[in-house]
Amino acid sequence: MKSPPETPLLDRVRVPSDLKQIPEEDLPRLAAELRAELIDVVSQTGGHLGAGLGVVELTVALHHVFDTPHDRLIWDVGHQTYPHKILTGRRDRIRTLRQEGGLSGFTKRAESEYDPFGAGHSSTSVSAGLGMAVARDLSGQQRHVIAVIGDGAMSAGMVYEAMNNAGALNARLIVILNDNDMSIAPPTGAMSAYLARLASGPAYQNIRDAGKKLTAQLGGKLDRAITRAVEHARGYVTGGTLFEELGFFHIGPIDGHNLEHLVPVLKNVRDHGEGPVLIHVVTKKGKGYAPAEAAEDKYHGVAKFDVITGAQTKAPTGPPSYTKVFAQALVEEARRDDRIVAVTAAMPSGTGLDIFGKEFPERTFDVGIAEQHAATFAAGMAAEGYRPFVAIYSTFLQRAYDQVVHDIAIQNLPVRFAVDRAGFVGADGATHCGAFDVAYLAMLPNMVVMAPADEAELKHMVRTAAAYDDGPVAFRYPRGEGVGTAMADRGEVLEIGNGRVLREGSRIALLSLGTRLQECLRAADELEAAGLSTTVADARFAKPLDADLLRRLANEHEVVITVEEGSIGGFGAHVLHFLAHEGLLEKGLKVRPLVMPDFFMDQAGPDRMYAEAGLDAAAIVRAVFAALGMQVQAARA
Repeated sequence: MKSPPETPLLDRVRVPSDLKQIPEEDLPRLAAELRAELIDVVSQTGGHLGAGLGVVELTVALHHVFDTPHDRLIWDVGHQTYPHKILTGRRDRIRTLRQEGGLSGFTKRAESEYDPFGAGHSSTSVSAGLGMAVARDLSGQQRHVIAVIGDGAMSAGMVYEAMNNAGALNARLIVILNDNDMSIAPPTGAMSAYLARLASGPAYQNIRDAGKKLTAQLGGKLDRAITRAVEHARGYVTGGTLFEELGFFHIGPIDGHNLEHLVPVLKNVRDHGEGPVLIHVVTKKGKGYAPAEAAEDKYHGVAKFDVITGAQTKAPTGPPSYTKVFAQALVEEARRDDRIVAVTAAMPSGTGLDIFGKEFPERTFDVGIAEQHAATFAAGMAAEGYRPFVAIYSTFLQRAYDQVVHDIAIQNLPVRFAVDRAGFVGADGATHCGAFDVAYLAMLPNMVVMAPADEAELKHMVRTAAAYDDGPVAFRYPRGEGVGTAMADRGEVLEIGNGRVLREGSRIALLSLGTRLQECLRAADELEAAGLSTTVADARFAKPLDADLLRRLANEHEVVITVEEGSIGGFGAHVLHFLAHEGLLEKGLKVRPLVMPDFFMDQAGPDRMYAEAGLDAAAIVRAVFAALGMQVQAARA
């Protein structure tokens, strides 16, 4: 007679405290169930898969050993936190990931007490963890603070700033370096695990502490000499590292998929020692799912997929994405100009520079997660006569703002910024939303800021940027497909600061910056049907403004509506400033700037987000009628 199937261990884990009731020898089985659940979930929702698969065992071990949420567990970036969410009371909602009203794809303080710090950008966990550790000590509390950070995030200077500070403060902070790619120092099996347990255990820690007390009495140079000798001696056995020089006690590398190795080390670190500790854990991105392990990107980000085959659901074929149009246009310009170089900050495929890199590998530079460096690196090349394009998401360009101001704008260096993911980004939510770039770039002297209305305009702007050597220039474009506009093989050079009029009218003027132009045209159709003659214009430039176009629209129309995929303080604010100084607001002109709302919007479908923000055709029509003091229904009648 067949024995009944075992009850899944995962069904017994509602919150992390339940993990402590599971014997250690059963943790590998729980990890296997968690990995299967993760694969099933992401196959239905899409999202980040490879990174989560790589930290299944680590997630189980951390929640088994530490007392979360009292102990603070901080995940860097958040791509890898789906297993964490399943184990922390959110399993019943996990299939709402990245959907409107559902769970965020990243950690989020408002979502759970088990998310002590929100993150969608990388390399912040050590700084945040150190802040929490210092706050703990100032408050006289007893808790552990653990920051988990990936090897890719270690390319950011902010991490080393935080580690240097932690070492100087000798703050009790546990940093786990999840090495899932470059394998800084591969583990050597059982001996490596043994040494890690030995170094993290009470015997070594007691000897180390006693040595510190002894040498402290001797003082001065002798103290430092003995302490360094002890650490250097340990370095011969376990491998001395930069982390030791920054003041961290370094343990590892250890196998991040072997719970028999992980759990004892974590317990030793929890129960013994002082000061900052770094545990080097080696994992495999995509672990346990053959299609992810075989894929070049380890299924970092995926659409919905078939669990058996790994085949991802293909979106219906449509116009090319703006990212692809940019990349192909840049390749076209680079074929004609060997001074053109391209820079990315760890996002070659996301920005399309993988396409550029295949044709011009020696002119493509991936600087890692180091946006500040990317900007100044490009400035250095521009100073030597090259024509650098920095392809970067709007949300990540925020991290390089001081360099844009100090190293580029002040020196008027012709660095070209291709600003991807402008506007709403759908499932990635507030952390990746490109809301602020027009506001923070257009305020800078010497800066030219453009926004294409469609794919053809984007090609024009790539060529315009390539030809422009009088200072820095930025052009922004959204995520996703274009509108299907016919394109020439190569763009044209636009006259800086010149807009265009697409439809002539006499009473209402709709002035668009960027890809909301299509919604303006739809709104114009409805306004015309209501008897309101409407002009539709494409500004093209947020800076410099087309002064002649603005004067004409103000003088010949009763209402001017500006429409942009950006925050308050951007294009509309510049238009209002110009009209006020020209005295054009004193003649009864009604101006209404439509911008993204003054709050951070959670994830949803882009169309839904633009409708809620009041930036679709219906909202534009409502704004016109409101400016005229009319009701929509009355106007239609």
